Amino acid sequence: MADHDSVLKNWAAVDADPNGIGAEVLCGLFKEYPDTLKYFSKFAGIPPGDLATNPAVAQHGGVVVRKLSELLKARGNHATILKPFADSHAKTHKIPTNNFKLITEVIAKIAGEKGVLDAAGQNALRNVMGSIIADLDVLYKVLGF
Repeated sequence: MADHDSVLKNWAAVDADPNGIGAEVLCGLFKEYPDTLKYFSKFAGIPPGDLATNPAVAQHGGVVVRKLSELLKARGNHATILKPFADSHAKTHKIPTNNFKLITEVIAKIAGEKGVLDAAGQNALRNVMGSIIADLDVLYKVLGF
């Protein structure tokens, strides 16, 4: 619980601007790990220089941030949230779980830059996400992914 507390103590700043922070997260993901863009087919026609200001990127980023917040606030009791997420991301979107490790690094970096998470909070986020991703891996295996 200490890791959850460390992450959530200033998380209201993220919840206050999910689309803005979500756009930064997705753009950071695409910049740091360009291969990940292939999993977002709806952004394929958007020039890289326009991603940061594109409303569709901000909207989807908001979805990502709101789901992340929901998972974090579950404080480890995330099974009912994670199951449908695993179903859609394994079956429909076909996103490898390694990509969730990549986006975790981007989120930690951005949260640090914004003063939401200090170094300990960033490590706590990595720990919490490591647990969530491990559970996601199990669900993916059950689904045959």
